[in-house]
Amino acid sequence: MERSLVLIKPDAMQRGLAGTIISRLEGQGLKLVSLKMLHLDKALAKRLYAVHSDKPFFEGLVNYISSTPIMAAVFEGEGAVEVIREIMGATDPAQAEAGTIRGDFGLDIERNTVHGSDSVETAEREIKLFFAEEEIFNYHRETEG
Repeated sequence: MERSLVLIKPDAMQRGLAGTIISRLEGQGLKLVSLKMLHLDKALAKRLYAVHSDKPFFEGLVNYISSTPIMAAVFEGEGAVEVIREIMGATDPAQAEAGTIRGDFGLDIERNTVHGSDSVETAEREIKLFFAEEEIFNYHRETEG
């Protein structure tokens, strides 16, 4: 089973969208295996976005993600990384399809409500930034049928 990190960003938290976002992901058959609310410090934010450290928007990204509390979650499922990326929609909400999280709730390219890992390898690295292995749960999820 594949796992992916999802971060519910400050703009979504400020607008009370955490439950809606989690519900959309669970509604697509993904299993929530860990969840926490936290206020990122800038050091962790820089490690999260290290891949963008040489880009002009890096400092703004770090300042934004560390501005208010966020929710960090781990979802599990077949092809979880790709499924989550499809549900989230394009990074720029102006280009995201209606019905995706960013298409429905994103405000702009920075305030796009949600972060999701972009590959299985990235997911493994990102999950370890936020969760110890004992904080990720393995349980049977009943499905409607």
